[in-house]
Amino acid sequence: MEIERQGRDMAAEERGQEAVEANAREQKVGIIRIWNTTHLNKYVLAGAVLASMNSILLGYDIGVMSGAVLFIKDDLGITSTQEEILIGSLNACSLLGSLAAGKTSDWIGRRYTIVLASATFLIGSLLMGLAPCFPFLMVGRIVAGIGVGYSLMIAPVYTAEISPATTRGFLTSLPEVFINIGILLGYIFNYAFVGLPQNLNWRLMLGVAAIPAIFVAIGVLAMPESPRWLVMRGRSEEARQVLLKTSSDEGEAELRFLEITEAAAAASNTSTTNDKNMDTWQRKGVWKELLLTPTRPVRRVLIAAIGLNFFMQASGNDAVVYYCPEVFKAAGIHKKKELVGVTIAMGFVKTFFVLLSACFLDRFGRRPLLLLGSTGVAASITVLGIGSKVLEASERKSKWAIVLSVISVCAYVSFFSIGLGPITWVYSSEIFPMRLRAQGSSIAISVNRIVSGMVAMTFLSISKAISFGYTFFIFGAISLLGAIFFYVFLPETKGKSLEEMGVLFEDKSRENSSREK
Repeated sequence: MEIERQGRDMAAEERGQEAVEANAREQKVGIIRIWNTTHLNKYVLAGAVLASMNSILLGYDIGVMSGAVLFIKDDLGITSTQEEILIGSLNACSLLGSLAAGKTSDWIGRRYTIVLASATFLIGSLLMGLAPCFPFLMVGRIVAGIGVGYSLMIAPVYTAEISPATTRGFLTSLPEVFINIGILLGYIFNYAFVGLPQNLNWRLMLGVAAIPAIFVAIGVLAMPESPRWLVMRGRSEEARQVLLKTSSDEGEAELRFLEITEAAAAASNTSTTNDKNMDTWQRKGVWKELLLTPTRPVRRVLIAAIGLNFFMQASGNDAVVYYCPEVFKAAGIHKKKELVGVTIAMGFVKTFFVLLSACFLDRFGRRPLLLLGSTGVAASITVLGIGSKVLEASERKSKWAIVLSVISVCAYVSFFSIGLGPITWVYSSEIFPMRLRAQGSSIAISVNRIVSGMVAMTFLSISKAISFGYTFFIFGAISLLGAIFFYVFLPETKGKSLEEMGVLFEDKSRENSSREK
């Protein structure tokens, strides 16, 4: 009895000591996070910008294709169905890249996966720019789509893994910022090349995308590898050196290193991190844990990430952006130069609001901006549907209805850029546990790509069958359902380290009942 009592006392003493150490560590972390709120690490910022610049490639393609397709239709004589396939194929094929990116980034590292994404898109851009016919153009779209899938998954994951908690929201929203910058550049190049001969202008519009792809592929080589991937590979000293560069001081670097190594050890059921960790993790079956036998927290994380990516694209963003000239043409704007000019204005609006959202993500949090953006998207696209129905019903195009449609489109892209646009990438990259992050993010982004492809490849057909107005009403209803989903399923993640995310998705009711017992 005496031995048992002594054992209980020793255990209680150890728990007390652990609690004291945890409390002291939490106080240090809190002090460091307060310091970091006003200090953005320049090395982290440079790495995040370089990684996120990959997203310019997708944005440029979205922007440039909306104008280039006007000339491709006339030059190659493609049908409306072929137009849908051409536009939607990049998003559909990006599914292959996003699915492969999780495994690839765990295998060769986050940094070289970014290089692979840029190189793949470079080849696709050159093929599209040199395309002599529609089938050749489609081959280029398929190759470019695979590169887009890689970049969409890896850029936010890499950025989240090198970023401190207090600036992670801003930094991981940079991919959406660069997507919008790419869209704007696409619109601008459309306008610049619109006066060239028809058989040359669209080829230059598509081929110019090869230039930023080369720059990104070279620039990425100067970036550090993700410290979390290095720890997963047993390269702890290299991870420590990266953390020293990406932290404000040595104390913060040590605390981040401790959090990462503890999470890695817990995930692999080992007390130390060694060179066999990655093999151990792979044998345990990441896909099985995600899809077949997930714990309740993992299931909740997966539902949140998949739901967020589904509603991002099901709200109709790609339809509005890709087919904006078609919508404005139906509204009564017919000159190609005017159509391209209106899209430039829309591009400036998108870019401004996504920058605004990125700057306030770490101050106001993810949830408020996401709820504001999604309800605004639902309202503005419903108003766009009303304007479209008025224009469809009148033979003479009412100026007020045209103005209403243009304002509604600008309002839609503004609210999307405040909420769903940047926050989808932030959430998708930060809420998965470390050993599941790459593969989990690839599943979520794959859903994003599937829905995006479906919307882009069916929008014209559905609109012709039921009208633009009713199609926009459907998008409005879906956006409203999305806002309800976000309110119920997505917790606030502001200020939390990646290793603390699991607590947000724990079963609180079960946890409380166990404490009462």
